[in-house]
Amino acid sequence: MQKETLSDSFQRLVAIMDELREKCPWDKKQTIESLRPMTIEETYELGEAILHKDWQHIKEELGDLLLHILFYARIGKEEQHFTLEDVIAHISNKLIVRHPHVYGDVKVQDEEEVKRNWEKIKLKEGNKSVLSGVPAGLPSLVKAIRIQEKAKQVGFEWDLKEQVYEKIEEELGELQEAVNRDSRVEMEEELGDVLFSIINYARFIGVDADMALERTNQKFIKRFQLMEHEVMKEGKDLKGMSLAEMDEIWNKVKKG
Repeated sequence: MQKETLSDSFQRLVAIMDELREKCPWDKKQTIESLRPMTIEETYELGEAILHKDWQHIKEELGDLLLHILFYARIGKEEQHFTLEDVIAHISNKLIVRHPHVYGDVKVQDEEEVKRNWEKIKLKEGNKSVLSGVPAGLPSLVKAIRIQEKAKQVGFEWDLKEQVYEKIEEELGELQEAVNRDSRVEMEEELGDVLFSIINYARFIGVDADMALERTNQKFIKRFQLMEHEVMKEGKDLKGMSLAEMDEIWNKVKKG
């Protein structure tokens, strides 16, 4: 059997989406609002697959997201707002306009210059602020990373990672002062400054803060569940144990 071409595969999927929309009771009822939470969930599932470098699941989750894109495009066509062809044409044209170093005569030295040019082009397209392209609905940690990356493109940036580390220490001092004053509002504000500074430091040393935190989350979950298993084997209950007892098992799990 001859393998489908990319064009044939895409057209087949589009045809399946159209048929489902016309014949399946569930697909018929979906709206952009009802699809939204499912799209977000699929995006997180893709993110998790990427985190674990699970290529099989990456392939599957990309397919799920592609289906969602076709679904939104189908609804857009039904509502007479845009077609799938409009979606594809728009992104194609935008990529050409925003890559003048590839499709024009602009010269760039490295990826940082590409990013700076990108921000300049977006401002010319109508963005009133360098930060206006940061989606309001992003998770706070990811939003902080995007804000910092965009501010960097116009030169609002520390020169050295040591300066960023000093800023963390400064913010930690201010947080402690707020704690000493027992001011809830100030503690929240100063803790936010500490977190923002740590995320900035992570960026300076080339670490994805969001991925780093998620890896720690996964590590904690694994170790905690192993600790629970060890406690059950001993016929005990975590609720009846002291912190010292739990810590002893925790350290055993970490080594093991």
